[in-house]
Amino acid sequence: MIRATHVLRRDALAGEIVDRIVLDHGDRHRRRMAMRGVGGVAFLLDLAEPTVLDDGDALVLQDGRLVWVEAAPERLLEIRAADDHALKRLIWHIGNRHIPAEIAPDAVYIADDHVLAEMVRGLGGTAELVERPFRPEGGAYAGEAAGHHHHGHHDHGHSHAHPHDHSHAHD
Repeated sequence: MIRATHVLRRDALAGEIVDRIVLDHGDRHRRRMAMRGVGGVAFLLDLAEPTVLDDGDALVLQDGRLVWVEAAPERLLEIRAADDHALKRLIWHIGNRHIPAEIAPDAVYIADDHVLAEMVRGLGGTAELVERPFRPEGGAYAGEAAGHHHHGHHDHGHSHAHPHDHSHAHD
């Protein structure tokens, strides 16, 4: 199977685009995965490290051909507030949940979640269901795949579903 071993960013595209791959937010954060383009080109994504693929990037196949990356529409909540200060407060509460969020000038987008929608409404904001590509912020750990992060000194296994202390005791 032919491999795609590196990514050309959308601002540096040059070459023959032979197919396109439509991926949701989760599938645009990969290192290695078998893929098949919309036009049928099958290939193995085989990058040196986990990489965030952006809408408009291209995967470079071993023979030099390109496969266009397209962000798939997803069910998202479009969160808005009465004013800038109220939106900042909502963003703080959302960020406290450790979930991916796309921050726009007058709205924030998160994956559809009825519990968070009710929280936003309870705080005075609006949360409307929309369908569009999801492009969340990279954050402090943007080089890491699928929202996982490490503190540089060791790996640790714990859930981010609840608040926790990041100060690890060592003997």
